[in-house]
Amino acid sequence: MSGHSKWAQIKRQKGVADTRRGQLFTKLAREIIVAVREGGSNPEGNFRLRLAIQKARDNNMPLDNIDRAIKRGSGHAEGVS
Repeated sequence: MSGHSKWAQIKRQKGVADTRRGQLFTKLAREIIVAVREGGSNPEGNFRLRLAIQKARDNNMPLDNIDRAIKRGSGHAEGVS
């Protein structure tokens, strides 16, 4: 019976889920970058950044990705002009 491999089905479902998650993380990172550029990189003094970080944490975005987005927005990341 072709097409009934359990592993193939898991692989397809995981691929779709990973694609959606990647798109969501990109969108959340962009929100964080814009918030940092407008109000600074300190979440205590920047309400919009605090909300963006909370939204990212609610969607299980890793802290490493959040920190990288904050650095990218503030211009401290490598390769950012």
